[in-house]
Amino acid sequence: MQYALALLAFIAGSGLAYAVLRAWDNSRVNGVKNQISNMLKEAEEASERTKQAKISETREEVTRLRQEAQKDIKERRLEIQRTERKLEQKEDNLDKKLDRAAKKEDELKSRQEDLEKRRADLEAAIQQQEAKLQEVAAMTKEEAQEILIRKTEEDARHFLGLRLKEIEEQFQREADRKSRDIIIEAMQRVATEAAGESSISVVPLPSEEMKGRIIGREGRNIRTFESLTGVDLIIDDTPEAVTLSGFDPIRREIARRAMERLVVDGRIHPARIEELIEKAARDIDEEMITEGENVILELGIKNMNNELVRTIGQLKFRFSYGQNVLAHSVEVAQIAGIIAAELGVDEEIARRGGLLHDIGKAIDRQTEGPHAEIGADLARRLGERPEIVSCIACHHDSLEVSSVYEVIVSVADSISAARPGARRESLDAYIKRLEKLEEIAQEFDGVTKAYAMQAGREVRVVLNAGKTDDGAVYKLAFDIARKIEAELKYPGQIKVSVTRETKAAEFAK
Repeated sequence: MQYALALLAFIAGSGLAYAVLRAWDNSRVNGVKNQISNMLKEAEEASERTKQAKISETREEVTRLRQEAQKDIKERRLEIQRTERKLEQKEDNLDKKLDRAAKKEDELKSRQEDLEKRRADLEAAIQQQEAKLQEVAAMTKEEAQEILIRKTEEDARHFLGLRLKEIEEQFQREADRKSRDIIIEAMQRVATEAAGESSISVVPLPSEEMKGRIIGREGRNIRTFESLTGVDLIIDDTPEAVTLSGFDPIRREIARRAMERLVVDGRIHPARIEELIEKAARDIDEEMITEGENVILELGIKNMNNELVRTIGQLKFRFSYGQNVLAHSVEVAQIAGIIAAELGVDEEIARRGGLLHDIGKAIDRQTEGPHAEIGADLARRLGERPEIVSCIACHHDSLEVSSVYEVIVSVADSISAARPGARRESLDAYIKRLEKLEEIAQEFDGVTKAYAMQAGREVRVVLNAGKTDDGAVYKLAFDIARKIEAELKYPGQIKVSVTRETKAAEFAK
């Protein structure tokens, strides 16, 4: 019973508690709902205010853009109006110009018609005058023109011939008065240039600063260089270059090579200078021996003294009248061998004598006397045969000829050194120049013959006496000389000699 009462009491208490809790929860939920409702209301009000503000800003922006667009449209309309006014002005100006052009065109047409009418009248008058002249002169217009032209040409040719003769005589008198001074001055200039070409070498420098290094402190470098080479080292105002002066071509070549190596090396002091000079001397000595050996091998010459071989190589650095002496000696040997073969004598002796004929020029600056005598003494001392020694001694006809080889070498030397164009131009170019010289002279009317004489220094022209007169001689000489100047290149000057030749032949029976 007690348990039942207790259970009922528990149930009743639990129900009361449940009723109280549920009532409290309903009250809390209602409060939250009210709060949410208030928040939503406030959010709606804030959203409405933001919407109204954006709408207001958008309306203001639209109003501003509309105003700017209206302003731009107004400015464009003004610009279009100004452009239209300019175009209207240009059209007006163009119309005026077209009107003026049309008026000028009408005026020109009128003038042209007037000129054509006058031309027709003038041609008719000329034809009438020509007809009257033909009646009076009893010849056609073409015949009269031909006579007039021929007479004018004859008068002009005669006048020009006499005038050219007068001018030539005047210049000849003036040349006679000044010839001595001109010749003396020319000789002095040529002598200076020849000495300069044979005794100096120029070494280029990378900069002007190099000159100071070559001189050295208190001139010690330049003094060392000059004392070791025996060559004068000239440092002047010539830009980026120094000059080596000396009459010994071997010493000058050694100095040139040593200086070039010093410039490239850059270490310029007495010890280095001495070292490079010794090296250049050894190189030159080896080069001379190699060059001599190549030459005797090329010519097929055997059993030659080593000192002679070296001396032959020295000729590579020697020049005479603008021709390399070694090249000249080889050419003489080859020509002498050909001549000996044609005569049926020993070719090897002829080639040997030809190769050694100028050997004295390798040492003639070290020994007094003519190079033929110096060379003969050298060959005799170094064991050459008597016939070779006599070829060297007699190749300039200074001694009495005693063998055929002396004559062969002398002739070969003359052919190589004195033949026309041998030392100044090639044989082909020389022959072509002479042929062209004769062709130019023969192109003129009245010329029957033309000959190039004196190795191309004179051209002699013969005229047909029946086609020319005395006055034409001077004019033709002048014309030929001017055409030669315009079409040919040649050293010195060329004399043009024109002769008018009359021949008569008759037979005695």
